[in-house]
Amino acid sequence: MGGTAMDGTKRRRRGDTRQRIQDVALALFVEQGYEKTSLREIAERLDVTKAALYYHFKTKEEILVSIFEDLSRPIDELIEWGKAQPHTLETKREVLRRYGDALAGAAPLFRFMQDNQAAIRELSIGNKFKDRMLHMRDIIRDPDASLTDQVRCISALFTLHAGMFVLQDIEGDPEDKRKAVLEVAIDLVTQAHADPSPTTGV
Repeated sequence: MGGTAMDGTKRRRRGDTRQRIQDVALALFVEQGYEKTSLREIAERLDVTKAALYYHFKTKEEILVSIFEDLSRPIDELIEWGKAQPHTLETKREVLRRYGDALAGAAPLFRFMQDNQAAIRELSIGNKFKDRMLHMRDIIRDPDASLTDQVRCISALFTLHAGMFVLQDIEGDPEDKRKAVLEVAIDLVTQAHADPSPTTGV
């Protein structure tokens, strides 16, 4: 019985170290860029040997992919949930609320991706991110709606994205800014559902 508890502690400690490596690596990637950050620097910032770092991750890309997978998990879960729901206005509002929360949790990763677009294109996570965006697009828009309304729905997603970057320099409480961005995004999908015009407008 004692062995099991000890195994759990050991596993938790290993999990904590992995988390610390991810946090420190992401901070360095954001500070000085992915290309300019070495495994040696990550180990130094953590105050561990390079060998200790190797125990968890062999390359910078492995660290980045693990960060991306962990922080993107809520988005993957949201996509699965959203795909199973009817294409109603209430579903879309709920998707936007949950997506806003997921983006807030992954904000440092998205800031890094914004500043390191060239590096991201070279790495596997670039395509994974694009796939997730296409899934979100298909959940939030109705292919039979007018083009204007499809654009409104897709713009709601980008409103949430823009809110993370553009509003950083605008004064105000972060929570108030997040609420304002979500309100605008929800207004867009609501407007798309209120528009009575047919697909081929006159």
